[in-house]
Amino acid sequence: VQLQASGGGLVQPGGPLRLSCVASVRTFSSYHLAWFRQAPGKEREFVAAVRSNGQTYSSESVKGRATVSRDKSKNTLYLQMNTLKPEDTAAYYCAATQIWSVGRYHIPSSYAFWGQGTQVTVSS
Repeated sequence: VQLQASGGGLVQPGGPLRLSCVASVRTFSSYHLAWFRQAPGKEREFVAAVRSNGQTYSSESVKGRATVSRDKSKNTLYLQMNTLKPEDTAAYYCAATQIWSVGRYHIPSSYAFWGQGTQVTVSS
Protein backbone atom coordinates (compact mmCIF):
# COMPACT_ATOMS: atom_id res chain seq x y z
CA VAL A 1 0.00 0.00 0.00
CA GLN A 2 1.37 3.39 -0.99
CA LEU A 3 -0.12 6.62 0.30
CA GLN A 4 0.55 10.00 -1.27
CA ALA A 5 -0.49 13.07 0.72
CA SER A 6 -0.84 16.52 -0.79
CA GLY A 7 -2.52 19.87 -0.30
CA GLY A 8 -0.32 21.43 2.36
CA GLY A 9 1.01 24.95 2.19
CA LEU A 10 1.06 28.35 3.84
CA VAL A 11 -2.34 29.46 5.12
CA GLN A 12 -3.38 32.58 7.00
CA PRO A 13 -4.98 32.16 10.42
CA GLY A 14 -8.70 31.63 10.07
CA GLY A 15 -8.37 30.22 6.58
CA PRO A 16 -9.38 26.81 5.19
CA LEU A 17 -7.33 24.00 3.76
CA ARG A 18 -8.09 20.62 2.24
CA LEU A 19 -5.59 17.82 2.35
CA SER A 20 -5.79 14.78 0.09
CA CYS A 21 -4.25 11.35 0.31
CA VAL A 22 -4.36 8.99 -2.65
CA ALA A 23 -3.94 5.30 -1.92
CA SER A 24 -2.52 2.88 -4.45
CA VAL A 25 -4.38 -0.22 -3.39
CA ARG A 26 -7.07 -2.30 -5.07
CA THR A 27 -9.11 -2.86 -1.92
CA PHE A 28 -9.25 0.75 -0.75
CA SER A 29 -12.77 0.35 0.64
CA SER A 30 -11.59 -2.26 3.15
CA TYR A 31 -9.05 0.03 4.79
CA HIS A 32 -9.49 2.23 7.82
CA LEU A 33 -7.81 5.59 7.31
CA ALA A 34 -6.54 8.38 9.47
CA TRP A 35 -4.74 11.68 9.59
CA PHE A 36 -2.01 12.44 12.08
CA ARG A 37 0.21 15.48 12.44
CA GLN A 38 3.59 16.20 13.94
CA ALA A 39 5.06 19.55 14.86
CA PRO A 40 8.82 19.97 15.36
CA GLY A 41 9.91 18.58 18.70
CA LYS A 42 6.53 17.02 19.41
CA GLU A 43 5.08 13.53 19.19
CA ARG A 44 2.85 12.50 16.32
CA GLU A 45 -0.71 13.49 17.17
CA PHE A 46 -4.02 11.99 16.03
CA VAL A 47 -6.23 14.34 14.03
CA ALA A 48 -9.09 12.34 12.53
CA ALA A 49 -10.03 8.90 11.26
CA VAL A 50 -12.64 7.27 9.08
CA ARG A 51 -13.45 3.58 9.25
CA SER A 52 -14.22 1.43 6.24
CA ASN A 53 -17.91 1.69 7.17
CA GLY A 54 -17.75 5.50 7.08
CA GLN A 55 -17.79 6.17 10.82
CA THR A 56 -15.59 9.13 11.66
CA TYR A 57 -13.60 10.23 14.67
CA SER A 58 -11.71 13.45 15.38
CA SER A 59 -9.51 14.80 18.12
CA GLU A 60 -10.70 17.41 20.55
CA SER A 61 -8.13 19.86 19.20
CA VAL A 62 -9.81 19.97 15.77
CA LYS A 63 -13.39 18.98 16.59
CA GLY A 64 -15.80 21.35 14.91
CA ARG A 65 -13.09 22.60 12.55
CA ALA A 66 -12.10 19.46 10.67
CA THR A 67 -13.99 17.01 8.52
CA VAL A 68 -12.50 13.71 7.42
CA SER A 69 -13.98 11.91 4.43
CA ARG A 70 -13.14 9.35 1.79
CA ASP A 71 -14.04 8.91 -1.86
CA LYS A 72 -13.93 5.23 -2.65
CA SER A 73 -14.28 5.86 -6.38
CA LYS A 74 -11.04 7.87 -6.31
CA ASN A 75 -9.14 5.90 -3.66
CA THR A 76 -8.73 9.18 -1.85
CA LEU A 77 -8.87 10.33 1.76
CA TYR A 78 -9.57 13.98 2.55
CA LEU A 79 -9.18 16.29 5.51
CA GLN A 80 -11.02 19.58 5.30
CA MET A 81 -9.88 22.01 7.95
CA ASN A 82 -11.44 25.39 8.62
CA THR A 83 -10.61 28.27 10.92
CA LEU A 84 -6.98 27.26 10.98
CA LYS A 85 -4.83 28.36 13.93
CA PRO A 86 -1.06 28.79 14.24
CA GLU A 87 -1.03 25.73 16.51
CA ASP A 88 -2.27 23.65 13.57
CA THR A 89 1.15 24.12 11.98
CA ALA A 90 2.66 20.66 11.47
CA ALA A 91 3.49 17.99 8.96
CA TYR A 92 0.31 16.06 8.25
CA TYR A 93 0.44 12.34 7.56
CA CYS A 94 -2.18 9.96 6.25
CA ALA A 95 -2.23 6.39 7.50
CA ALA A 96 -4.05 3.18 6.72
CA THR A 97 -4.79 -0.18 8.26
CA GLN A 98 -7.02 -3.16 7.56
CA ILE A 99 -7.36 -3.97 11.25
CA TRP A 100 -9.53 -1.66 13.34
CA SER A 101 -8.26 -1.47 16.89
CA VAL A 102 -11.16 -0.59 19.16
CA GLY A 103 -10.18 2.28 21.38
CA ARG A 104 -6.76 2.56 19.77
CA TYR A 105 -7.54 4.36 16.50
CA HIS A 106 -5.75 7.45 17.85
CA ILE A 107 -2.46 5.61 18.34
CA PRO A 108 0.08 5.74 15.47
CA SER A 109 1.20 2.13 15.97
CA SER A 110 -2.34 0.99 15.08
CA TYR A 111 -1.63 1.87 11.43
CA ALA A 112 0.59 -0.22 9.19
CA PHE A 113 0.92 2.12 6.24
CA TRP A 114 1.93 5.77 6.11
CA GLY A 115 2.19 8.53 3.57
CA GLN A 116 5.17 10.84 3.32
CA GLY A 117 3.57 13.87 4.96
CA THR A 118 2.56 17.28 3.71
CA GLN A 119 3.54 20.48 5.54
CA VAL A 120 0.87 22.88 6.75
CA THR A 121 2.01 26.27 8.03
CA VAL A 122 -0.51 28.66 9.52
CA SER A 123 0.92 32.15 9.70
CA SER A 124 0.17 35.70 8.73
